[in-house]
Amino acid sequence: MPIPSNGRMWARAVAVWAVIAVTESVHGTLRQLFLAPLLGDFRARQVSVFTGSVLITLIAFLLIRWIGATRTRTLLAIGLLWLVLTLIFEVSLGRLLGIDWRRILADYDLRHGGLMLIGMVVLLLAPLAAARLKERQSTRTGDRPQ
Repeated sequence: MPIPSNGRMWARAVAVWAVIAVTESVHGTLRQLFLAPLLGDFRARQVSVFTGSVLITLIAFLLIRWIGATRTRTLLAIGLLWLVLTLIFEVSLGRLLGIDWRRILADYDLRHGGLMLIGMVVLLLAPLAAARLKERQSTRTGDRPQ
């Protein structure tokens, strides 16, 4: 696969983030429908940080070559882009749904059991981790990285 131009690479990075956002939105809906009634809302949100992290990592792994980034600095910049876009999306959606600031911020407060910071770190590092995993996979199977 040829390396895309810089603009195309960033457009692809945003497209992959959109896939992540849609996937996480469905994940959140399923959490509210099935997990929250069993565990309670707060505990369900804690659990979903880990299941969501798996989904994000999987999406990054499947699509990182398509994005076309290979340098560590660029992969971290893509992760930062995903992090900023996600925070904007999460806060905007939360406020649109009438969720107060205290509840939004509680999800990020590790001292009180909010685990979203862990999910945000995973999101930040997902492009780099996915690229490195793909490199290892290619090395093991003898494929040339694309």
